[in-house]
Amino acid sequence: MRTLVISDIHGCYDEFNALLKNVDYKPEQDKLILVGDYVDRGLKSKDVVKQVKSLVEEWGVIALRGNHDQMMVDALDKENEEDDARWIRNGAFQTVESYSNLDLSDESSGRDLYIEGKEFIKNNYPHHLEFLKSLPLYYETDRHIFVHAGINPEHENWKESQSLRDFIWIRDSFFNHATKLDKKVVFGHTPAVNLHESADVWFSPIGDKIGIDGGCVFGYKLNCLEISEEGDYKTYFVKKNEEEISDHK
Repeated sequence: MRTLVISDIHGCYDEFNALLKNVDYKPEQDKLILVGDYVDRGLKSKDVVKQVKSLVEEWGVIALRGNHDQMMVDALDKENEEDDARWIRNGAFQTVESYSNLDLSDESSGRDLYIEGKEFIKNNYPHHLEFLKSLPLYYETDRHIFVHAGINPEHENWKESQSLRDFIWIRDSFFNHATKLDKKVVFGHTPAVNLHESADVWFSPIGDKIGIDGGCVFGYKLNCLEISEEGDYKTYFVKKNEEEISDHK
């Protein structure tokens, strides 16, 4: 059984499905792991959440929680200005539009429509919110740890002591320092272009981390990391707004 790992779909529904098609994803044979950030910035967040939920329920796909998924839940659950402002800064309008069909592009009315759209989501898609809330923060196999943002190297017993924020938000203190773990950490969250000036999957020089966020929603690519039963790696990608696929051994 091969393992396929994808991160940071961010509403890029068409690219996600093009990637699954072109890697010849077979749910009855392959293990698919999605490491979070299904919503925001892209145009089809609702469709992505619906599909991911279906994949989890029908095929046992592993779906982890990302910081954007958490921001959506917080803004819809807590009803305070701080959570609203944070979500709006990070792509909430596109997500609300995908659920409600409201047009939030007009600055003069966008905020009012955002509030209306939030109510629409809460009233019509509570099952999506409950699904996002239920998602775990990490997944572990014999050789790998899968997580949205990373593992804080300051926490020796990270499963017990690492904060929710670190699981979904950590950056420099994770990827700039050795993990000291006996398993490789596969993560998204930080676009690969910020790690090695390329949207290709990033393999840490010391071999302890693999960063797979291709920055699709920013115009780059959606990456897929394939892990064979023997532990070998192969990478695939679909470029933003394209269905052509490339692969690298």
